[in-house]
Amino acid sequence: MQATNKELMTVVASRMLQDGTVVFVGVGLPNMAANLARQTRAPRLVLVYETGIVGAKPFRMPLSVGDAGVTANSQCILGSFETFNWVLQGGRIDVGFLGGAQIDRWGNLNSTVIGDYHRPTVRLPGSGGAGDIASMARRTIVVMTHERRRFPENVDFITSPGFVGGRRGRAEAGIRGGGPEMVITDLGILGFDEGGEMELRSVHPGVTVEQVQDHTGWKLKVADAVRETQPPSQAELEALRSIDKEGFYR
Repeated sequence: MQATNKELMTVVASRMLQDGTVVFVGVGLPNMAANLARQTRAPRLVLVYETGIVGAKPFRMPLSVGDAGVTANSQCILGSFETFNWVLQGGRIDVGFLGGAQIDRWGNLNSTVIGDYHRPTVRLPGSGGAGDIASMARRTIVVMTHERRRFPENVDFITSPGFVGGRRGRAEAGIRGGGPEMVITDLGILGFDEGGEMELRSVHPGVTVEQVQDHTGWKLKVADAVRETQPPSQAELEALRSIDKEGFYR
């Protein structure tokens, strides 16, 4: 059973969620990854949606964070203010899932503009809750497509802070959360070294280190021992496809 790139990314992301952790869920692949983890290997995973749903147990794959299906069997329903103030800023989120139009070598994300802020080439949707999640969650996991234009050395605008210009820079800025832990793309898995710089740690089956470098806008650091990502098992793929029967996300 062959996995698509999106299915591979989703399964890999789901494996990063430990049972019993509290995860702030966004739309798209992170939504599918969190629901896959909860329904398979992490049944005590606590899903929090920015619309105020805490402990969500959707009976079907939600189409958005505002989908009525996310309220089913949830532990409680809060307003957005309470969710961000009490839950996120209160330090209760273990993992935040993020994405963006651009990410740079320090894990900073841009979802605001492409080009100059005042005269942009493209104006993007903006932060939503992403800036708060990047700043307050104990750790963040980024899921996005690996393209050279999306991996510039420096993002055009920092919407969601990573390590700013290094781990020291994040600390000096007074940002409380732990920062990005991992970036999962359609080519591999990247982590961050002791200084806060992104480094390649795993390539997906059939992908080379050189291919990842070609799709990155700076000289990418490479771990001493780059491994090959374990592909999705048949059981993982069957579970994923049963969750997203219509293929809306896949």
